[in-house]
Order: sequence, then C-alpha cells, then structure tokens
Amino acid sequence: MRTDLRISWEIPATPSGLAGRLERFMGPGKSRSESAVETIGLLGCALLLAAGLWRSGAARDWSTGQLVVVALAGLDLIGGVLTNATNAAKRWYHRADPAARRARLLFVSAHLIHLAAMGLYVLSGDLAWTSANAALLLGGAVAVEFAPVHLKRPVAMAVLMAAVLVNLFWLPVPATLAWFAPLFFLKLLVCHLVPEAPLERGRDV
Repeated sequence: MRTDLRISWEIPATPSGLAGRLERFMGPGKSRSESAVETIGLLGCALLLAAGLWRSGAARDWSTGQLVVVALAGLDLIGGVLTNATNAAKRWYHRADPAARRARLLFVSAHLIHLAAMGLYVLSGDLAWTSANAALLLGGAVAVEFAPVHLKRPVAMAVLMAAVLVNLFWLPVPATLAWFAPLFFLKLLVCHLVPEAPLERGRDV
C-alpha cells in the first residue's frame, strides 16, 4: 500500500445560483495548483495553435465567422482536456449518483454542435465528415460508458486511436485543422468519460 498517495472522493459544498452551477460544471473544489496548470496550459497551447494557424496562412482564407468558430473550438478543446483531467472534475462527473451517467452522456452529446459548426460551416457543408464523426463520437461514448470499469480506460484509448486514424485516412481535412479530431476525442472519450481516482499527496509526505 502506498503511503505517499491518497484518494479523496469527497465533494465540497457549492453555493446556490449561477456561481454554484458554474462551479459544478467545472468541478467543485478545484485546487489552486489545478487552476494554475489549467491557466498556463490553456494560454500556452492556445498561443501555439494561434501561431500555427497564422504561420500556415489558413486564417487568411477563412471568413470572420469561420475564424471565430475555429478559435472558439480550439479554446474549448484545449481548456476542456485540461479541466476534465483534474481531480475536481473526476470527483464530480464520476460521483456515486445515478444522475451522473446521464450528465456525462448529455455533456458528450452536446458536442455534436461542435461537429456541426466545424463540418457544416468551417468545412463548407462537409456532411460526410460531420456524420462520420458524430457516429464515432456517439458509438465511442456508449462503448466507454458501458464497458466494465476495469476496461474503460483501454476501451477509450482504442476508440480514440480509431477515431484519429479514421480522420487521418478517410475523413481528411486541411492540415491546419488536423488538430481538431485528436483533441475532440481526447477531451470527451478519455478525459471526460474515464473514471480515475482523484489522487492527492499523502498527509505524512
């Protein structure tokens, strides 16, 4: 038994109203260090994405609306990967509550809007890309969510790799958008749906 680590599923109380709903959405009880990593990671990766898009010249070919959609999608996916990987989010979205599974699946399903915005607007009506990725998302989410608990992580990794490979070889997009599918499926299938123990340092360390 490791004494330098401990697991804590205790969810702190949250305020009522909008502030409480926002805190629960992000994960109640987020530590300062988690918030710091999220902020630094978001800023750093967002700058890398913006610099890459600018260097490629792709932004010059998009309308203002398309550029806004790409920017918002990038920020949401980068921030979402980091947020859903925190102890606070794991405790909340995988709490012992019958409503938690429904909340997880609704969260994933809401991201069909992302696919519609990217496929039908940024990619100028690419229905095949949109439909195929929607099927991969929903099918993958069901596979992960209903897999036995000890298989959820490897199932999620298998579906993530399958989705990335399908997007690389059968659903190609411009190179400047090749980041979308990996981050999209990483956020939802691995970071959000896989339950992981909220680890903290042991008190005697």
